[in-house]
Amino acid sequence: MPGDERSPVKLSLPLEFQADVFRELQQEDALILLARGLGLLRIVTNLLHYYDAAGNNLILLVGADERENGWIGESLAEHAAISNSPKARGLSLVNTDMMSVGTREKMYSQGGIFSITSRILIVDLLSGLLDPETVTGMVVLHAERIVATALEAFIIRIYRQKNKDGFLKAFSDNPEPFTTGFSPLATMMRNLFLRKPSLYPRFHVTVTKSLEGRRKAEVIELEVPMTGPMKEIQQAVMECVEVSIGELKKANTGLEMDDWNLDSALHKNFDTIVRRQLDPVWHRTSFRTRQIVRDLSLLRSILHSLLTYDSVSFNKYLDTVLAASSPPPGSTRWNQSPWLFLDAAHIIFNTAKRRVYTGKISGAEGAKSADGVPDSLHAVLEEQPKWALLAEILDEIERDSYFNPTFQDDSNGTVLVMCGDEGTCRQLREFLQTMYAHSDRGNGEAEEDGDNEYKASASFMMRRKLRNYLAWKRDFSKVSASLFSENQKSINGSSDFRAQANKGRAPPNKRRRIRGGAAGAAGAAAPSRTVSGSVHVAGDKEAHIASLMEDLQPTEAEGHQKGEIAADPLDDMDDFYELYEMKDLVVIHPYDGDMDEHILEEARPRYVIMYEPDAAFIRRVEVYRSSHSDRNIRVYFMYYGGSVEEQRYLSAVRREKDAFTRLIRERGSMAITLNHAAHDAATNPESNFLRTVNTRIAGGGRLAATAAPPRVVIDVREFRSSLPSLLHARNMVVVPCMLTVGDYVLTPTLAIERKSIRDLISSLNNGRLYAQAETLTQHYHDPMLLIEFDAGKSFTLEPFADLSASTAGASALRDSDLQSKLVVLTLAFPRLRIIWSSSPFQTAEIFEELKRAQDEPDPIRAVQIGLQAGEDPEDMNRSAFSQVPQDMLRSVPGVSSAVFNKLILEVGSIEQLANMGEEDLGELVGKEAARQIYRFFNRSVYED
Repeated sequence: MPGDERSPVKLSLPLEFQADVFRELQQEDALILLARGLGLLRIVTNLLHYYDAAGNNLILLVGADERENGWIGESLAEHAAISNSPKARGLSLVNTDMMSVGTREKMYSQGGIFSITSRILIVDLLSGLLDPETVTGMVVLHAERIVATALEAFIIRIYRQKNKDGFLKAFSDNPEPFTTGFSPLATMMRNLFLRKPSLYPRFHVTVTKSLEGRRKAEVIELEVPMTGPMKEIQQAVMECVEVSIGELKKANTGLEMDDWNLDSALHKNFDTIVRRQLDPVWHRTSFRTRQIVRDLSLLRSILHSLLTYDSVSFNKYLDTVLAASSPPPGSTRWNQSPWLFLDAAHIIFNTAKRRVYTGKISGAEGAKSADGVPDSLHAVLEEQPKWALLAEILDEIERDSYFNPTFQDDSNGTVLVMCGDEGTCRQLREFLQTMYAHSDRGNGEAEEDGDNEYKASASFMMRRKLRNYLAWKRDFSKVSASLFSENQKSINGSSDFRAQANKGRAPPNKRRRIRGGAAGAAGAAAPSRTVSGSVHVAGDKEAHIASLMEDLQPTEAEGHQKGEIAADPLDDMDDFYELYEMKDLVVIHPYDGDMDEHILEEARPRYVIMYEPDAAFIRRVEVYRSSHSDRNIRVYFMYYGGSVEEQRYLSAVRREKDAFTRLIRERGSMAITLNHAAHDAATNPESNFLRTVNTRIAGGGRLAATAAPPRVVIDVREFRSSLPSLLHARNMVVVPCMLTVGDYVLTPTLAIERKSIRDLISSLNNGRLYAQAETLTQHYHDPMLLIEFDAGKSFTLEPFADLSASTAGASALRDSDLQSKLVVLTLAFPRLRIIWSSSPFQTAEIFEELKRAQDEPDPIRAVQIGLQAGEDPEDMNRSAFSQVPQDMLRSVPGVSSAVFNKLILEVGSIEQLANMGEEDLGELVGKEAARQIYRFFNRSVYED
């Protein structure tokens, strides 16, 4: 049995703190909170293998994403092969792409380790397909996401209510979310149904001993100074950020603004924090405030681009920013972002251009030099300072490999270069592929000196980028003019349907331009994605610019046609063929979280160059080096001194340390006792009796009580929202079904269609809500529409009315249009009631009130509605024919209920009924009814 320390299962936990965590998890349930980079997935994999090798276990893995499933699956297969465990079956995936209900039920009965998507797991648990009592245990990843409204919290609650003996282990390597709010750690422990938190920061005694007790990795720290123009741009951007924060503080004095400072603004979630604080009053904020909130993310993106893009790509990015932020012709200047009017903004754009060229771009007819650059321009082409240092490091590694051709350890000698994202990887690949391209052209400019040779190669690459930029600039100006004119037509209301249909696509007269090699083109295209994700401007200009930037990317074949791709190393493949040795490879890879451990294990690098700082990767290198005493590794740690990059790195390390310090203090003073019976109110007979007393018996009859708790039938697609979890928390039985009509069935006669605000707007626009309301009124006596807002956001339609509006007038028009559509909906369906709810929490309270002293719904009947006709003839008639003609027919004089049923069965349409004679009608409905109906349709409107 698992838990027996005499078990012969072989584990791979070489470090002391990893073994301590494993032994702790063997003894009791706990929340394990590790610092980033300390091998969380390795511990999880060993724990799963421990139970897998024992056999006859049903283990559920919750919260794992696709990459983590791949990691764990491969690791479990390796463990099973090494330990030769005949009972181990590895990891089985259960997702929406495979497995029917019968297949899943059979797999659950056979046992094993299953990684299941949360939506499938919650439905299987509620429907009885998977009995929680048969589950041996549950392993939860990303415990920081388990908030009260999360689907995973719903799963854990059901599991713990029905299974008190199974184990529950939770893991996280992200401490910051555990420090937000009042008593956040205790709150998270309640959501997880756990009592013990175990914290393992980097400064933990056992962790420090494990990573520093043995021979440490050789780390060379390299501070790279920024160029003068880069410092000017960084200082100007910081000034814009500071001014923007000051404007926000002045405009929103009643909010908590302690964290609204320059240091916090450098982090990627700052604009999210500001928006979260402004959400409750978002409809009362000014247009200027909303613009500043959006501008903060843009300014942070500019800071990041300054340090990662080359000077040409950065200037191109700023061109798109300026075009996207500029108001269309005829509009007022106050619509433009406020930071663009600062002197610092002028410095940003001018300095960025001076890093690329000086002079003015002449027209197409201007004279050009031999390399395609106009004579009116002086190419400056400032290079990224890290490029020179990277070339020096690679040269040093090459000399080291030459003088030490054989390694005295188990390393491969591979050079691993780690970058922040794929865009930087493409940039470095292009640079390394063209390092010696210019000197090979034999133009006499290259010197024998290595440094001069590097400079020539970098200059060659940058001049190619400049030529592509000039070609792009000409097309971009044409498209911008066409875009503004089209956008102006749309604003003036003169654009036709075809113009509306072409939104989001570039104008048809745009030509594709060649921008060099595939690697370089992809790297230069990165700014367009940043613009489309960060800048929100008038109309659909943003979509046009994003489309333009994407379409300007050349294909690899086009690059070959222009002859601008670097020399292909496979050109001489016909002459000879050989495999590269690992010591000759330079691997460029982006940081990828826990997946970086696989890179280190597979590549076994002798040299690692951290092109950009990352605290988690440094720890992964420490774990890797400490886990393999027979492997040496040298790390080159590069960063821009005095830059935002350095400040972000130091701030991230400090924030993690402060988070662990706060958690340690809270754990020391935390008194938490979880009584599972209190949470399991559904199994409490007393509570059931008090809750289910039927007070509908009148006339002095006895009070009656039912044993069944309140029941709600819910469409399985609604489990994307948090409402089913909140209903279950209020001791309601949640029955998942595939409903055709309605989302929630509360009573036999009451069904509710739930709409979030965005879903409401789209449903009103495409007419889907009208069809849903029609089917609701056909099949239920009490149809309702629930309009649900998000918790913590303003309880008004105004913030959503200007989702795509460009001006205040358009916003008011759209708001009025939304309200008028709701009025038309209520007029069309008088029996449809609308419920306005400010949050899912209030919705759960409303549902509880609506169900009070009402009959329980029948799940089988709820599923059948809309699929087949019922027993009531009137229901059959309603489901077979359209609702609008029925409503018109009921309004005709002489049409009673009996006459109505005969007419809709015998007459094909209202037009056919109006053209029928009085005698024919009399044969169907009787003489008196026929006389009234005939006179109604044949009465002259000109009669007095």
